[in-house]
Amino acid sequence: MIVVDLICEHEHRFEGWFAHGDDVESQQRRGLLTCAICGSHDMRRLPSAPHVQRSGAGQAQPETQSGPTDKVDTASTGASSMANGEAQHLLQLLVKKLHENAAKSEDVGEDFAVEVRRIHFGDAEERAIRGLATAKDVTSLLDEGISVLPIPVAKEDLH
Repeated sequence: MIVVDLICEHEHRFEGWFAHGDDVESQQRRGLLTCAICGSHDMRRLPSAPHVQRSGAGQAQPETQSGPTDKVDTASTGASSMANGEAQHLLQLLVKKLHENAAKSEDVGEDFAVEVRRIHFGDAEERAIRGLATAKDVTSLLDEGISVLPIPVAKEDLH
């Protein structure tokens, strides 16, 4: 999985997560890329440094792992215009708010990918859900045009 910096016609900057570089152009051609702020489909890719997954003392991990415990390194590379500390702070606030509001969504556990598809295709009632998904599941959902937001697990859930 790669993380790509994008900017829309209104200068809103955001990240997109893709299985590989060709997915960016493919999804853009199919009209699947949308600015998270204004909804614009007119955007371009910005130069960015590679994001590398790490564990422990700087050991690189393979880019693809299996299982519901996949983690994506969310550290900023410093390539964006936003200061690294500010980006980290905003991410922490977002994750905190999402975890605070978790009670407002249904936890579907490891059935997340199946259930979000059912909702997307009208086979289940539309509602807010959360659960676990592998990186492969997230990539497939995004390729299908189903909007999902991978978030880091809460610190208390790591133990």
